[in-house]
Amino acid sequence: MKLLESGEMYLETILVLKNRYGYVRSIDIAHEMNFSKPSVSRAVALLKEDGYIENDPHGMILLTDKGMAIAEKIYDRHKTLTKYFVWLGVSEETAQKDACRIEHIISQESFDKIKEQLPESLR
Repeated sequence: MKLLESGEMYLETILVLKNRYGYVRSIDIAHEMNFSKPSVSRAVALLKEDGYIENDPHGMILLTDKGMAIAEKIYDRHKTLTKYFVWLGVSEETAQKDACRIEHIISQESFDKIKEQLPESLR
């Protein structure tokens, strides 16, 4: 089954939180995404059921290899697209928002071409 945009957003958020704090709990996801705890619990359960995440012995949320691959791909797109838009002269805030929307729908071919256009120092 194809992972939906919302699932990709959760995986990306888990990766960002793990990098920031070293651990991830459902409450951290809820705060970061401004979602209710029940919404996050449902999403976490679905992601776990589909093999994208698991819990460690202390109940912390971990990305599986499958989940990590998607999270890293989406996060790379987010960072690269943001840099590209800022490089074009778009404000940081708008660049972040636009990258967040586009990162889920852009083709790999188009993304690769955008990445090629960025100066080496920004990649």
